[in-house]
Amino acid sequence: MKLTGGQIVVDTLVREGVPYLVGIPGPQTLGLLDALLGQDRLQMLQVRHEQAAVFLADGYYRVAGTPLAVLASMGPSAMNTLSGVVSCAVDSVPVLVLAGSGPAEMADRGELQELERGRAGGSLAVFAPVARGVWRPASAAHVPRALQGAFAGMLTGRRGPAVVDLPLDVQCEAADVELAFPYAYRAGGQVLPDPDLVQRAADLLAMAHRPVILAGGGVLAAEAWDELQALAELLEAPVLTTMMGKGAFPEDHVLAGLHAGWLGSTCGNALARSADVLLAVGTRFAPRSTSHYRQGVTYSIPPTRLIHLDLDPGQIGRHYPVEVGIVSDARAGLAALLDRLRALGVSPSIGGARAGYLDEVTRLRNEWLTRVREVATDARRPVTVPRLVAELRAHLRRDAIVLTSSGTTQAHWLREATIYEPRTNLTPGGLGAMGWTLPAALGARLAAAPGRQVVGLMGDGDFLMTIQELATAAQYDIPVVLVVANNAGWIGLRDLQAAAYGPERVTGAEFLKGREPVTPDLASLARGFGCYSEWITSPEEVGPALERAFAARRPAVVEVMVERDDIPSGGQEQAWCDVPVPAYLAERRARYEELAGAR
Repeated sequence: MKLTGGQIVVDTLVREGVPYLVGIPGPQTLGLLDALLGQDRLQMLQVRHEQAAVFLADGYYRVAGTPLAVLASMGPSAMNTLSGVVSCAVDSVPVLVLAGSGPAEMADRGELQELERGRAGGSLAVFAPVARGVWRPASAAHVPRALQGAFAGMLTGRRGPAVVDLPLDVQCEAADVELAFPYAYRAGGQVLPDPDLVQRAADLLAMAHRPVILAGGGVLAAEAWDELQALAELLEAPVLTTMMGKGAFPEDHVLAGLHAGWLGSTCGNALARSADVLLAVGTRFAPRSTSHYRQGVTYSIPPTRLIHLDLDPGQIGRHYPVEVGIVSDARAGLAALLDRLRALGVSPSIGGARAGYLDEVTRLRNEWLTRVREVATDARRPVTVPRLVAELRAHLRRDAIVLTSSGTTQAHWLREATIYEPRTNLTPGGLGAMGWTLPAALGARLAAAPGRQVVGLMGDGDFLMTIQELATAAQYDIPVVLVVANNAGWIGLRDLQAAAYGPERVTGAEFLKGREPVTPDLASLARGFGCYSEWITSPEEVGPALERAFAARRPAVVEVMVERDDIPSGGQEQAWCDVPVPAYLAERRARYEELAGAR
């Protein structure tokens, strides 16, 4: 059939099941925009900043498992997507960026918004190190091949973003093409583990006295949570999760070991460092989840014997030596281990050899939860962040989806909130981008079933980075609830400065006018955008305000004034974060070097 380049893009997105094209139009996208007319299966969503378009697509994918397409034009528009693309690359989230550019015959002539200095076609070269690929079709006839390569790259192996540069003349010219369905150009199935390596891993696990399973984001990406729980119950092994893996295992389960690392729990760190065999699945052992590799703080590898199962061979043995390294999809690998262990005759030994170990797991978890409850019942006004987290968890359903970005709210939600179901804890765990929560929450709300609770929890600094997307929420009537913990500053950073350098060294991290905290009236700003909003300060107000926000059935912002002095739950007392100290702070520098030398 004869189709323009723009029509080929639209038809391909429809065949791939993409429901939304998210972005900002520009003069270099006119041919693609026009091709949207006359069909109703691909909807254009206008955001107010291109970075937010990628964050929205990120949140959508994490709930629905379907990638979205992002529309940008050349120059600053495409560059605005870069931080979102990098975030998706680190967290293995597929998103397709379609960047319009000027006519091909005008390429590399310095047209308005074109970056041509240094190298030909340089505008999108910045994406090459992070995207799964960058494609630039030279004609309409080449567009199908470029899109097929982009989708195959995004959705095969370790997933990630892809970028396609679409010159305006390519969007507008026509070609005779036959469009294929996805199965014709994209590999299916799972990456299966080597049976010999599975046998070796099963033998180690069967003989372990203190086995621990660490579940990373790869478990959620592979939808392997059922296999994970079955394996844990067969081995009677506690399950820890990384930041990206939180939700892969129900945290009210008797084998829940919770979270380990710098932002982890005392329970998770104690179990991690005392394991004799550790099965790590779908994780890259990031510094924060390992207490920056300081031996014996979170992990003790060796003597702990590590079995590392991951889809990406580059992650295996990268930070810790492995006893067995298995390249596999998480679901296929866990299923193979289950089959092999059952064949070896392994079965739960209730009341048997591991009874004492299971009692220890229960004791450690209860000790941690007691500490969490103690800080979560603080009655002061304004409300503390731990109390806010506790009130939110108490008033949300088990399957509520909660999104957080980097900062104080993310840290407390990670440590203190109990997560029950997969894909209900969404956070940019790799890049740690701020400004992510609001647009990602819009994407999650669009992807979630009607009536399901979706909440974005963020600080005021995070909120102000992408506050303009309240206009997007209001325009499309996206009924998401946003809870903003307002402490007038980057208080997580302030607290890190104080802990590492001393309280007298805090600088540049608070929003101050003179010596007094200063903040906009965020609730009034939200009303100005057309959203429902409330302003509250006390713990008792959180639950009722949340209920009214959901009942509003439109975008809602609950601004919560929170205590500015952080109330720690105790996990960091046993963990460690590698924050170098300036040499002129002699005593603190000496202490830092002593701790750093213990890695």
